[in-house]
Amino acid sequence: MDLTAVALLVSLISVSLSADNAGGKVRSCADVRQFYSGKGFTLNGVPQSEISGEHLRICPQGYTCCTSAMEETLSNLSRREFEGLVREAGRSIQASLNAQYRTFDTYFLELLNGSERWLEEAFVAALGDLYRPNAGVFRDLYADLRRYYSGASLNLEEVLDEFWMRLLERLLKASDPETASLLSDDFLECASKQTETLRPFGDAPRELKTKLVRAFIAARAFIQGLNVAGEIVRKVSQVPLSLECNRAIMKLVYCPHCRGLGSVKPCINYCKNVMKGCLANQADLDTEWQSLIETMLQVASSFGAEPSMDTVIYSIPVRISDAVLTMQENMEIYTSKVFKACGDRGEEGTPSSISEEPKKKASTVTALEYKPSPKSAARLEVQVTDVSSKLKEMQFYWIQLPSALCSGKTASSTNADKCWNGITKASYLPEVMGDGLANQINNPEVEIDITKPDRTIRQQIMLLKIMSNRLKNALDGNDVDFQDTSDDFSGSGSGRCEDHLCVRGRSPVFGPKADRPKLSPYGPENKRVKGSGNQIQPSVILLALLLATLLLRR
Repeated sequence: MDLTAVALLVSLISVSLSADNAGGKVRSCADVRQFYSGKGFTLNGVPQSEISGEHLRICPQGYTCCTSAMEETLSNLSRREFEGLVREAGRSIQASLNAQYRTFDTYFLELLNGSERWLEEAFVAALGDLYRPNAGVFRDLYADLRRYYSGASLNLEEVLDEFWMRLLERLLKASDPETASLLSDDFLECASKQTETLRPFGDAPRELKTKLVRAFIAARAFIQGLNVAGEIVRKVSQVPLSLECNRAIMKLVYCPHCRGLGSVKPCINYCKNVMKGCLANQADLDTEWQSLIETMLQVASSFGAEPSMDTVIYSIPVRISDAVLTMQENMEIYTSKVFKACGDRGEEGTPSSISEEPKKKASTVTALEYKPSPKSAARLEVQVTDVSSKLKEMQFYWIQLPSALCSGKTASSTNADKCWNGITKASYLPEVMGDGLANQINNPEVEIDITKPDRTIRQQIMLLKIMSNRLKNALDGNDVDFQDTSDDFSGSGSGRCEDHLCVRGRSPVFGPKADRPKLSPYGPENKRVKGSGNQIQPSVILLALLLATLLLRR
């Protein structure tokens, strides 16, 4: 070999060695140090240049800028940040549910207060000071309606029965001063038994009960549904990460920094698999959550069906006047039959006839009826439309949460081969897993034991089923008795319902009348009795005139 060839060979070897040395140059950790200090951590122990990564337990064990302490610190940070993101997402749903709760609650109580105010104004205008001794009968009714709506353990049908019994007592005592002393508890007990047959108030009590009970059951179940949904979101959003999920989140978020690839975003499908694995238990809420939202949408829609909610509530005074005017027309016949069955008063006790003068005055009064104004109808429509749109927005919350958490934090589809795949900067090949715990058996990113579901979340799934069942029964006008025993509704939340899901069933107590047998002014009835919510009703003023006449005769 000549000298020229030898010299050329030496030159090539020298260039090759220089290139190898240049390629093997240890990279600086300046970017990692800046990132790490930016997170608020001290730079003590942070390497200036890459070191061997055999000590790493989560991140790939190549050359790295992270020590074991840094890896642990960043792992804890990733856990706190991820749990914070889940809680923040849950708080946005809670805020929406709470806003709907407040809006509907305000609207419903305004209807109820307006109905009571309308009744009282009509009575005060006609009776003045004579109304006050009897006002408690009507005020107690509205107070009990508010208590029931707010979650008190009341049987609404018994509340209405008790109201009619108290009103009957007042009318019987006022019909003739001579009979007042005869109205002992025994006599009233006997009279209550005769009520089923004699029906002194006509069909008004039954018509009021048919519509009012249905409306209140639906309103109460709906408001409880909003409350329960918010509480479930709150509890599920506080479920801590598993150890396996914590490792996966760390690897997804901060291991790229340890590898010197901090500017490289995670691959979208890689992120989805991590999130679907970490939120597998939460995704199992989806079926029952959707069922709850769908049922709540049906209940909300029923508020505007005929007779609409505002019509039912504002018809309370009109139905009461209808009932009392019916009794006025049949007072002599009714009292005669009652005293014949429950106590013979002799000649002195013969019921005195009601003078014709009040009847003539009453006949000149214009009948009162409630007709929803366009403004009232529009407000109800806005209520239903608004709450329905908000509920629809959150119907798929639990299965959309993984994608939502990945949104904006992953590489675009155009950079699918230039993203962090958990090991290096390259494309991500595994397929995206399905939703829910059972579908994570082959998740390549999060190791999950699908035979051990989260206990807290399983409890919330059961509560969703319970609340959905209550709402479905409310659509049929049935108030279902049940009680939650998991202590999930004590503590935070709206606080409207203190008895968990507000079991009804305990009989209301009305002072000394508590031991009396239940009065039913309705008689045997078909609960599907129909009644027009828009027909013209007898005047409340007529009722006021009747009471004035009876009281003046005392």
